[in-house]
Amino acid sequence: MKNRFLMHEYVQEHLEGMDEYDEEAPKSKYLPIFPKTIVNKVESPDVGMDYSINPYQGCEHGCIYCYARNSHEYWGYNPGLDFERVILYKENAPQLLEKHFQNKNWKPNTIVLSGNTDCYQPLEKKLQITRKLLQVFLTYKNPVGIITKNSMIMRDLDIIEQLVNDQLFTAYFSMNSLDESIRRRLEPRTATAKQKLKAIEALAKIGAEVGLMIGPVIPGLNDHEIPDLMKAASEAGATKVGYTMVRLNGQIGDLFEHWVYQAYPDKADKILNQIKGAHGGKLNDSRFGNRMRGEGRMVQSIHRLYELSKSKYFPKREKKPLRTDLFVRTTKGQLGLF
Repeated sequence: MKNRFLMHEYVQEHLEGMDEYDEEAPKSKYLPIFPKTIVNKVESPDVGMDYSINPYQGCEHGCIYCYARNSHEYWGYNPGLDFERVILYKENAPQLLEKHFQNKNWKPNTIVLSGNTDCYQPLEKKLQITRKLLQVFLTYKNPVGIITKNSMIMRDLDIIEQLVNDQLFTAYFSMNSLDESIRRRLEPRTATAKQKLKAIEALAKIGAEVGLMIGPVIPGLNDHEIPDLMKAASEAGATKVGYTMVRLNGQIGDLFEHWVYQAYPDKADKILNQIKGAHGGKLNDSRFGNRMRGEGRMVQSIHRLYELSKSKYFPKREKKPLRTDLFVRTTKGQLGLF
């Protein structure tokens, strides 16, 4: 797949897609990168966060619909298999976060881990960058949010519980199906739905504010599962919910189209046509406010199903904002972690 940022490149004569993954395929490459800063100011007005941290670029989870695939082109890689097999990691992220908190201009605010790629992808098991970041958040008493598809978060319950006790933590689990045959095709190397529900339950037991993010909703494939997903997450202890419509930005449209004909040949046309119907006749709509919500009668029907299910399984309750008044700017080097 052509990288629009490169003038010269080696290419294969066929489209790279998830269906090519097999045991004989090249193993993942892990490359360190050394950014000068780690906290990103989020300028997009419709993503629900002000600041984010991404310890990793690229993601081995292999979600075919992932909007972050296009960002891999900035590093000289393609959004297809390179995104899943060439993982860039920021080992100095904890030190950079501490440096950020030491800045006198920083006003405490919630920072979300995984604004782009999952902070609990497989490499995290070895490097533990996310765990070290959570320790920095705890030391400085700065609120933190997490979005993940991986049950590895339970490894860090010891730190998370301390954050929860100070009202400094919230999490969302991204789920889009309870059907394992669908999950394995859409996101082949994420945790199973059952594992995610167990993680929600574990977080809820320690008092964490944990939510369900149904994403993405793909009309013609998983939209009918909205009530069942909400019911399962609510019973596990989730207290909040949201959803996003699929948006196939950039070259993701081509990747997804190739994939859907391989994975679901009998209903590929229906799925693609319904996605286009939700985005004004195209696979993607980049307009803020519309891009993750969609429009049209079918989308209205999906939204109605969502609202009815929400009123049943997630009745309105008072939201507890994360605390910012506990923030403390410690003496530099006090952590002694690194």
